[in-house]
Amino acid sequence: MEIPPGFEGSMAKNQVCKLQKSLYGLKQSPRAWFDRFTKAVLKLGYKQGQTDHTLFVKKSHAGKMTILIVYVDDIILSGNDMEELQNLKKYLSEEFEVKDLGNLKYFLGMEVARSRKGIIVSQRKYILNLLKETGMLGCKPIDTPMDSQKKLGIEKESTPVDRGRYQRLVGRLIYLSHTRPDIGFAVSAVSQFMHSPTEEHMEAVYRILRYLKMTPEKGLFFRKIENRDTEVYSDADWVENIIDRRSTFGYCSFVWGNLVTWRSKKQSVLARSAEAEYRALAQGICEGIWIKRVLSELGQTSSSPILMMCDNQAAISIAKNPVHHDRTKHVEIDRHFITEKVTSETVKLNYVPTKHQTADILTKALPRPNFEDLTCKLGLYDIYSPA
Repeated sequence: MEIPPGFEGSMAKNQVCKLQKSLYGLKQSPRAWFDRFTKAVLKLGYKQGQTDHTLFVKKSHAGKMTILIVYVDDIILSGNDMEELQNLKKYLSEEFEVKDLGNLKYFLGMEVARSRKGIIVSQRKYILNLLKETGMLGCKPIDTPMDSQKKLGIEKESTPVDRGRYQRLVGRLIYLSHTRPDIGFAVSAVSQFMHSPTEEHMEAVYRILRYLKMTPEKGLFFRKIENRDTEVYSDADWVENIIDRRSTFGYCSFVWGNLVTWRSKKQSVLARSAEAEYRALAQGICEGIWIKRVLSELGQTSSSPILMMCDNQAAISIAKNPVHHDRTKHVEIDRHFITEKVTSETVKLNYVPTKHQTADILTKALPRPNFEDLTCKLGLYDIYSPA
């Protein structure tokens, strides 16, 4: 690091510069800021989450709770202890330069709207800005983000495109998928060609943008219901990838009837059909256990098991059958893990027909009727459409 301008001649050889503020410009700045912020919050009696280190919780003697979540230097406060919330705001304003923006309406590109029925989170403004920047505001909309009859691959005759522009577009779509699980599989598919994109891959990206043009107002709806179960749907589409024939797995988890986490990813190794489903099942169980731990830190403990929904009878049979078999030797770790969770009643395996498998939307491109049906099951609704 070089001495700042204006200090070159005023410092002796045995002197060093002391960094006063490290939020921006340095590789270690986010970590230094987070350490400073964490120490300040812990002084006030908050406990840092072990499942998510950006989560801080404080419980009062009266049973009330205050929750703080931080992302770099953006903070969300929540809870039912109004007195503690005011004390926390005052404390933070004394320790740092903060600005109170009132009730949560806009956060990191995500719009939050409330009603008596629940909360909806969308990225409408983000989508419209993306369409404007790419010149796609006047494009022809389309019903699905990906063609169900076409597989993305590497065509030798296809013309290469600007890699930097392709990577920037896909990066924007990856961030958008934080509130739009309906584009999760399509974005996962196009992100596999970051190193050498072609016109075919860019057309797939433009198709996602055309789909977003049709549905910019869609968002995740979190409604109030009596259901207190944690459900995880896991699925795998066998040898979906035409390049290396690896399967794509996906899972989506529902807490109290609302979608909270989801994932679409190509598996790292080749596997047979049942084995691919089995690995996806293990990933879904890990996610469900993590969610239960987060709920426990938030004071929402439950003795009911995690409900795992799988549409493959062979995978369920492997999990419930304790007998060792040579054909399952290479998935032995996953088998022991799943069997242990089922035996301890941490997890309950349930068979669900393929047409009701919600995670199917995260493993393959679907025709319009199936796609729209599963989109509704995910809890995606148009906030501006008439009721």
